[in-house]
Amino acid sequence: MENAGTVRRGRFITLEGGEGVGKSTNVGFVAGLLEDAGIDLQLTREPGGTPLAERVRQVIVAPSGEAISPLAELLLIFAARALHVDGLIRPALAAGKWVLCDRFTDASYAYQGAGRGLGDAPVRWLETQVQGELRPDLTLLLDADPAIGMARAGARGAADRFEQERLDFFRRVREGYLARAAAEPARFRIIDAEAPLEQVQAQIRTHINEYLQANVKT
Repeated sequence: MENAGTVRRGRFITLEGGEGVGKSTNVGFVAGLLEDAGIDLQLTREPGGTPLAERVRQVIVAPSGEAISPLAELLLIFAARALHVDGLIRPALAAGKWVLCDRFTDASYAYQGAGRGLGDAPVRWLETQVQGELRPDLTLLLDADPAIGMARAGARGAADRFEQERLDFFRRVREGYLARAAAEPARFRIIDAEAPLEQVQAQIRTHINEYLQANVKT
């Protein structure tokens, strides 16, 4: 039982998915649903979230003439994540805010573990070192055929370093995400992101409303 005056830890919600699945559009939609429900919300993203982590993000995503090995990429992402977790996520949760994050460590399992072929072991080790027991409470996985996602991403303009990868890479990423969802069905909600936006957001609204009903005291 909580003592009077005790601040209840906030909830940690993440949006995940490959390129072109609509995360940027729908993270704002989720934020609106939560704020309309009276949630004190902190919106953030990965890589990034703090000023220094955002600088690391630019190193990670911007095309450059120097190759970044899969392991170096993973270490850069977790360096940014360590700054993000300590500088923003933990303090917000401790203050009772809910945190909504565009991608988190599931992306490392999918992109570097599955996509780059590093496997789960190095990701899991870094996850433990950087996060301790911190894990998302709810993850919405926007899932679409990578061919569809890449066609959408290509229409947005100049491709970043990840968007320049071949389709086979994104197929492995999708498999990595679906493996994560299969391993943790209580946390994940899979959204059919191939559907029209109105239907995608109807799915999201259903899952968020169910989560709010189970986790917000009235």
